[in-house]
Amino acid sequence: VTIAVSDNGIGIRPEALSTIFQMFSRAAHPTRHSAGLGIGLGLANGLVELHGGTITAESAGPGTGSRFVVRLPLVQAGALPEEPPAAHQHQRAPSRRILVADDNVDAATTLGELLRLLGHQVETAYDGEDAIRMFTRLRPDTVLLDIGMPKKNGYEVARWIRAQPGGDEVLLAAITGWGQAADKACAEQAGFNRHLTKPVDVSELMALLAVTPASPGATNRAASNM
Repeated sequence: VTIAVSDNGIGIRPEALSTIFQMFSRAAHPTRHSAGLGIGLGLANGLVELHGGTITAESAGPGTGSRFVVRLPLVQAGALPEEPPAAHQHQRAPSRRILVADDNVDAATTLGELLRLLGHQVETAYDGEDAIRMFTRLRPDTVLLDIGMPKKNGYEVARWIRAQPGGDEVLLAAITGWGQAADKACAEQAGFNRHLTKPVDVSELMALLAVTPASPGATNRAASNM
């Protein structure tokens, strides 16, 4: 099944077509500020992948509009499904209790909605102190933290979580725009299992959530072998 949707909007620069479906990726416009967060197309891509399909974007450039094509496998009524592709298998991951913390309210809310669509229980927090309060109430098994939050940054929250009873078993992931080697080293020292740099690939996030929670050292060793 093929579905095509066209618009007459701002268009997409050719060099952006390869990254437009990554989380937090935005198409820049030369004459106006875009208020979008770069999450919508990443969300669409993740949902299409869950159904074993693909989504592509076409555009002749800025000011020419865009065309998006979704292709989904056609299954005959009553037919037994074949083994789904690897991306689809992430749907089998067990439901998690997830805390998403980011001072960008729209980004945290939208990421939370994506995770709920994947079958997880999600709460959101918008600063470091809020994250600690929500963690105490929810007792999540997974925490996705932005680093540059006010009141307490992501490193401080991660250290606090690791110091709590059972904190070593929580899956901690930094989701941040800080992607230098020094940033990743700081995240590991603070107790994070993984460091995901924005824009985050939806499939990478889904694969991470399929990992069984483990101690920081065990999960870091497993991640290094992926």
